[in-house]
Amino acid sequence: MPDLPATTELLLDLSRGDRAAIDRLVPLVYNELRAIAAEQLRHERAGHTLQPTALAHEAYLRLVDQSRVDWKNRAHFLGVAAEMVRRVLVDHARARAAAKRGGGAERATLTDVEGETHGAALDLIEVDTALAELRQLDERQARVVELRFFGGMSVKEITHLLGVSERTVLGDWAVARTWLRRRLEG
Repeated sequence: MPDLPATTELLLDLSRGDRAAIDRLVPLVYNELRAIAAEQLRHERAGHTLQPTALAHEAYLRLVDQSRVDWKNRAHFLGVAAEMVRRVLVDHARARAAAKRGGGAERATLTDVEGETHGAALDLIEVDTALAELRQLDERQARVVELRFFGGMSVKEITHLLGVSERTVLGDWAVARTWLRRRLEG
């Protein structure tokens, strides 16, 4: 994902408190935010009540409310966007489960970004809980999962964002997926 200078400059303006920068930023990042949302919903159950546009809008509202973030560049913004998409989906799953008194939690599959599904559908709330546990064990591995699974980012994009080698990202991705699979199946 090439970083466009205009996007980076607008993010820096936003970090410096220029709230008007958000109006100029939206057209530059909206399509990518919607693509992240659409990719994540592709892994959800059929008939999911959220649509990519609604998910992108909700994530966007949460993003612009991030007043304490020191935006660095477009990749950083999209990494945080992936986290917001995950939070929206988890909140939606929790609300749905609460409405059904504990039943019917949203399901997701732990997949490679390329689309290969591994194992049965997973409870999104359980995935979120497991991801929090993984974060306690290894922050970077949890971040790699978040960026790949929820953000649909490529290995190259993650290496740029995290400042590590491609080999490190691939290793973190493999170890984290295995750990999550064991944690969620056991």
